[in-house]
Order: sequence, then C-alpha cells, then structure tokens
Amino acid sequence: MGERISSIEMIRRLVGYDTVSTKSNLALIGDVRRYLAGHGIASHLVPEGQEKANLFATIGPAAEGGIALSGHTDVVPVEGQPWSSDPFTLVERDGRLYGRGSADMKSFIAIALALVPEFLARPLKRPVHLCLSYDEEVGCRGAPELLRVLGRTLPKPALAIIGEPTSMKVVNAHKGTRGFLTTITGRDGHSSAPHRAANAISIMGRLIVGLETIAGELRAAGDKGAMPGLDFDPPWTTLSIGTVAGGTAHNIVARECRLGWEFRPLPGVDADAIAARVEDFIARELRPALAAAAPEGRIETQPLFAVPALAPEPGGAAEALALRLTGANRATTVAYASEAGQFQETGISAVLCGPGDIAQAHKPDEFIAIEQIAACEAFLRRLADWAAA
Repeated sequence: MGERISSIEMIRRLVGYDTVSTKSNLALIGDVRRYLAGHGIASHLVPEGQEKANLFATIGPAAEGGIALSGHTDVVPVEGQPWSSDPFTLVERDGRLYGRGSADMKSFIAIALALVPEFLARPLKRPVHLCLSYDEEVGCRGAPELLRVLGRTLPKPALAIIGEPTSMKVVNAHKGTRGFLTTITGRDGHSSAPHRAANAISIMGRLIVGLETIAGELRAAGDKGAMPGLDFDPPWTTLSIGTVAGGTAHNIVARECRLGWEFRPLPGVDADAIAARVEDFIARELRPALAAAAPEGRIETQPLFAVPALAPEPGGAAEALALRLTGANRATTVAYASEAGQFQETGISAVLCGPGDIAQAHKPDEFIAIEQIAACEAFLRRLADWAAA
C-alpha cells in the first residue's frame, strides 16, 4: 500500500528541499521516486548519473499520447531577501502557505503527486505522465534533455499542461526569452593616464546606451511582426539589462567589464534579427573605438539561453481540454517565459495552468493561497475523469 499524503503535506515536503538552481535537485527527485515506487509506478531519470535530473513517470497505460503534467523543481535564490520565516520551511498563516517555491511552482507538482492514489483508483484509458524538470529558472535548460527522448525511449504525450502559477487560468501564449553575457576586455592602467589605457567600463556604457536605444525602438514598434490578436502586458518585445560588473579599484582604468542582458520577443517576432541588431551595433560602434585605444582588446557576446515563445495553436487540443476542465470561456497570455514553448516545438500541444499567482514568485515571503490548492485539486480530478472516459 503506497503512502497517502495530503496536498499541503506534500507541498511542505517539497518546499523543504533547497533546490535553488545552483544546487542539485536529486534529493527531491529521489524522494519523489520512492513515493511513486511505493504506488507501483516506475520512474525514469533523464539524464542519469548527473548532479541534476528530470523525472518522467506514467500513471495508467504505458502508451503514447495522453497528457503530461509538467513542472520545474528548481527555485530562485533567497539570499538578500527579507523573509519573515525560513524560506525552506512551509509556514501556514492567514489562509496562505509561505515558502520558496510555494507559488513557483512546487505546489502544482505536490498536488499532482498527492492525487496519485486517486488516479490509480480510476480505470485510466489515457496515460497521465508526470514530467519534473530542472534548471527552468536559469533558462529552461533541463526540459530539452527530457523532450529529446520522448517518442524514442519514453512515450510521447499528445498534450501538456505546465503548472506555472496562473491562478488556475488557462494561458495559451507567452513571450520567449534570450539571454546573453557580453564581456569587454580593454587595457588597464593608472587612472592618472587614462589616454594610455582602454576603459572597458566606459565602452560598456556605450553598449548600455545602445541597448536602451534598441529597447526604445522595440517599444515604439509595438506588436509589429508578431502574431496578430494577442494581448500582452506590456504589448511589445522588451529588452532589459540585468547585471553589470567591472573594474578593480577607483584608481585603476578598468580592463574588463561584463554585462548580462536579455530580450523577450512576442510570438512571431524574429528573435534572430534582434540579436543581429545588437551585434551589428557592437561591430560598427564599439569594436573600432576599442581597437583604436587597445588593438588587443576584445568584445565577446556569449548566448546563455534561448527559450521559445508559446504561440496559440489553431484548434489547440491542450487549450480546449484545459478550458473544458476549468470552465473558462477563453485563454489568456502572460509576459513571462516557461517550458511550454519547448513542448510545443516538439509537437506536443501545450498550455499553462496552475495554482498560485506569478505576482508572488521570486519575492521574499512567497506564498500560495490555500484556496488555490483546492481549485487545482478539483481541476486534476476532472482531468482524471477525462483520462478515464
């Protein structure tokens, strides 16, 4: 007889694992594997023998098709945030559950796991697949490892619901995201003779101005080039600077400066063209200036991640099912990215729908309202009815 545990207790269990993206998720994955094995469900790790892994398991017939319930196991850091309690100890207060990952997005995973005995009690005709990923928060790096083997060594679902915190609304479209690290290497020297050096920070400042100019142009372009009829907030492709670091002392001309930046294209927008615009600006405006001061200087841009947008599917099967299960009349959009676009690229119809509010994600005292847990449980029980029909 397998372990039976409430959704809240399972959330407490999963939140208790510190799975910040810089750390391994294997302790959490191992716990989930033991729990599933106790219910007679085999699970698979992809890749095996590494410090992190995706988990794939099937409830019901071991067959192609059916639906994937997917969620990422990693969370964002808590350092420097003024939490009122231990981020990795679930605390219930005023109808809310506080803890890192409670909203984004361990609660969806936990509720699906807690309902495993109910799924098993049903004569499922369609398989329900569980997909747990890693490194979503740092560029959706884990899910592609799993998606590559679906339909080859593991069964490929027909549909996927990614349980990001949407307040149980159905989301059929989101922006993509591309991240980069640009490093400028100049020439260091004494600050009393800057003309004999090449200040990497000063040149990086020109890149920052250039990026802000491109960001303004993207805003002015609005939804030009995007799929028509989509309602995003904001309704344009955004470009943002996230990190900057350089220099060693106030009296040393900075030899190196590093800039982390990203842009988030609307579905249908040519992301390659935006990246090319930035590279063209660097080639025309910055490299000649750097070469004049320091011929040995370098400007290098490293792509960090590229996550595809999620586009509405004409007659999308996942959207139709999720709307039916929620009782909603229409789907909506979100500005953040997820693994849903990666599922879609592999031919799996995908939407987002999960408990919690993205407004609580990544913040100190992250929480999920208990009423959202009940709503997700009802949603997944209706999904079990569909899978058994």
